[in-house]
Amino acid sequence: MNSPVQKIKERLSIEEVVSSYIKLEKTGVNLKAKCPFHNEKTPSFFISPDRGTYYCFGCGASGDIFTFVEEFEGLDFKGALKLLADRAGVPLKAYSKEMKEAESEKEKLYRAMEKAEKFFISNLETKQIEYLKSRGLSEKTIKDFGIGFAKDDWRTLYEHLKLTGFSDLEIERAGLIKKTEKGYYDRFRNRIMFPMNDSSGRVIAFSGRITGEGEPKYLNSPETPIFSKNAVLYGIDKAKDSIRKNNFSVLVEGQMDLILSHQAGYKNTIATSGTALSDSTVSKENVVSNLGLVRRLSENLVLAFDADKAGASATIRAGKIALSLGMDVKVVDMPDGVDPADLIGKTGSDAWREAIKNSKHVIEFLLSKVLKNYSNDTRKAGREIKGTILPFVNALESSIEKMHFIKKISDLSGISQNALQDDLKKIEQEFRYEKEEIKEAGESLTKMYRKDYIERKLLGIALWQQSLADVGRPELGRPTSAIDFKAIFEKLGEVYKKYEVVKQDLIFEAEVFYTNNEKLENSITEMFLNLEEENINEELSKKMLELRQTSNEEIGKKILKEINELNKKKENIKNNRK
Repeated sequence: MNSPVQKIKERLSIEEVVSSYIKLEKTGVNLKAKCPFHNEKTPSFFISPDRGTYYCFGCGASGDIFTFVEEFEGLDFKGALKLLADRAGVPLKAYSKEMKEAESEKEKLYRAMEKAEKFFISNLETKQIEYLKSRGLSEKTIKDFGIGFAKDDWRTLYEHLKLTGFSDLEIERAGLIKKTEKGYYDRFRNRIMFPMNDSSGRVIAFSGRITGEGEPKYLNSPETPIFSKNAVLYGIDKAKDSIRKNNFSVLVEGQMDLILSHQAGYKNTIATSGTALSDSTVSKENVVSNLGLVRRLSENLVLAFDADKAGASATIRAGKIALSLGMDVKVVDMPDGVDPADLIGKTGSDAWREAIKNSKHVIEFLLSKVLKNYSNDTRKAGREIKGTILPFVNALESSIEKMHFIKKISDLSGISQNALQDDLKKIEQEFRYEKEEIKEAGESLTKMYRKDYIERKLLGIALWQQSLADVGRPELGRPTSAIDFKAIFEKLGEVYKKYEVVKQDLIFEAEVFYTNNEKLENSITEMFLNLEEENINEELSKKMLELRQTSNEEIGKKILKEINELNKKKENIKNNRK
């Protein structure tokens, strides 16, 4: 029997899958595109329909349709398998036994969250439905977004999940209960419940809004093995297709903002769900990761945060980083004290449509605010332009765009272009490391993912082969005699410790991917070459940073020599592939 991976590949070509995400051009027997995994002007991303693979000569991204979907969508293997199986019409029920046997801790948490969502939905009564309708939601929207209710009881969800077969530890690790000296109690009580999904539609967290008096107004799931609050965009699973189709995304702050925007026809809306972009304690890497996923879907972004201090902070931080990633960024000018949910709920979808239609480029938006606030003090306006506006001009990649905005700022403020250019040069020096940090954050996330992916694949093969040898499962086949799984463990070193909690997932992935694969040995050799190349690239990045930071000529010569040696090693790897 063919594995689901083989069946999916028979039904979905790499051209069909990749072209649904990015625009492809014919080049002989192959196809090319601008790489979605790093910022580039000239296409260096090539797809081979014959081999069913892709390779980027710019950043080294490579793989098949599963690798592509995992990296593009930010999913694990099972998430990509589910997504592609649904698209190909390949049922996974036939493999449910193997999936259940291979169920990892993470998979149990996904199931617990799914059960919790259904339980919350079953709790919805007329009172909560009428409240949601009073906020402008239709019954269809309530159903489509899986909105539910957590009763004002201490242990109803806990008892329900216990009866369904989950352990105390599993329910607690899913973030659904808390433990005290008196025992466990439900984390969410007397709240309207909004499920948060990953890109494939799996529930990974909840956000609960209090009904009536009480604090906090919104309570979110804690960090769990399947949920990182700083690395999730609410609604991405429902918005991604519309973002690609309409070629722009609308980024709002809260759940109600997003849901009403979708209901108003803007299904390309996503939400930060609180602090993912506005909180200065959140690392640049997380902000870059969030915006990097959005950029892969479309380079055009419309920010629609609240017109308060937190909203302004989010606009400034997200706007500048998005520009540095090569995105075109506009901002909706929200009235004071009004958020998108209020605008849509009180004035209807037409007002929201007009607000988005009239959005301004982020530099023009910020400039209009500065000139309005300091209309009677040109000196303060000039200082604010230098401190607030010029860093955004500096974030632009194109020199032509920079000149365009320098002229616009000059025309509207009365400050000479020469003076603005002089200050811009100072800003460029002041922020040069920040721009490099943002660029390197994006590249390092991509490299980290790629290295992690290779390690997972190799470790999965070794664990799978070991399980076949140690236990003996004739229904799954016998270990491949040519594969020395002990040698793989030795070469990987201590890597397996990183993946202990997903061990069963890795075995399942290897089993599904490589059963009856005659080229398994060649795949292992290629993966080790790829891993070696990623390690060299990692070392090269460190050396290049050291070279930029040193002013000592002798040290510089030494680093250059080390860089040359590393480049020779990379060349040898390429030769070994021939």
